[in-house]
Amino acid sequence: MKSEIKLFVITLLLMFCFANAQFVKKHGQLSVQGTQLVDKNNNPIVLRGMSFGWHSMWPRFYNEKAVKWLKKDFNCNVVRAAMGIELGEMAYKKNSQFSKDKIESVINGAIKSDIYVIIDWHSHNINLEEAKAFFAEISKKYAEYPNVIYEIFNEPDDETWPQIKSYAEEVIKVIRNNDSKNIILVGSPHWDQDVNLPAADPIIGYNNIMYTMHFYAATHGKELRDRTDEAIKNGLPIFISESAGMEASGDGSLNMKAWQEYIDWMEERKLSWITWSVSDKDETCSILQKSAKSEGNWKEKDLKESGIKVREFLRKYNYKE
Repeated sequence: MKSEIKLFVITLLLMFCFANAQFVKKHGQLSVQGTQLVDKNNNPIVLRGMSFGWHSMWPRFYNEKAVKWLKKDFNCNVVRAAMGIELGEMAYKKNSQFSKDKIESVINGAIKSDIYVIIDWHSHNINLEEAKAFFAEISKKYAEYPNVIYEIFNEPDDETWPQIKSYAEEVIKVIRNNDSKNIILVGSPHWDQDVNLPAADPIIGYNNIMYTMHFYAATHGKELRDRTDEAIKNGLPIFISESAGMEASGDGSLNMKAWQEYIDWMEERKLSWITWSVSDKDETCSILQKSAKSEGNWKEKDLKESGIKVREFLRKYNYKE
């Protein structure tokens, strides 16, 4: 009996270790059918993973080994490279080459680890010409890889939907000149809260476009879920490209009940979700302590409460894949 139990435990551990071993090889080219993200076999797929913090503030984590660790230990099947456009001395508008090098380290790490990667233009403002130049270059370089997802505007704040839509259409055109297939994520007004606005006036003429909604469970309640449900009902494909369990400030206590309610809601609807963030700032949403090594291999003592909890979520829900 003891040997049978031991064999069962070993089998479970092996299943866990290899659940995402060849994730992109298994699922391949993603696309959107109706409001659902699907894989190469047209089966619904849910991506779950971690977002790195602003590259311009925490560049030390932007390396292939950290990506490999997030796959191995957190069981991520996707990571998000958040390229800071204005914030910090090493922001894209101040040092574009440094920025591209850091982002490409994460992209290349994801490709090597065979998981998906979101290339996130992490800004709250419209920088049209800079965005067009960047996405023209990056889409030409990585168009052949089904791993890649483009997030062209992280969180619009005061911009109207017509302004965001006009910007998005120009950037999408640039990407589609090089890459006709990979998913493109478009931001929504009011920090990705007002998904009802693009639902009423979506971008047309392009395939494989999704729209982002962001939540922080201790601040955003059922009203945001209801608004998102209505947008989906009206035909808008939704991707949760940033989320977590604390207040929208990124600080304050975790609200575990509210966070679990969001997880349950996303899982029921097969919505992909990313948690913020791989960084070591003195705040609740930064999942790492200062002791955390740059290249991963983090011990329990290197993780904050939010890091321990999101790792638990990712291990639990990605284990099913």
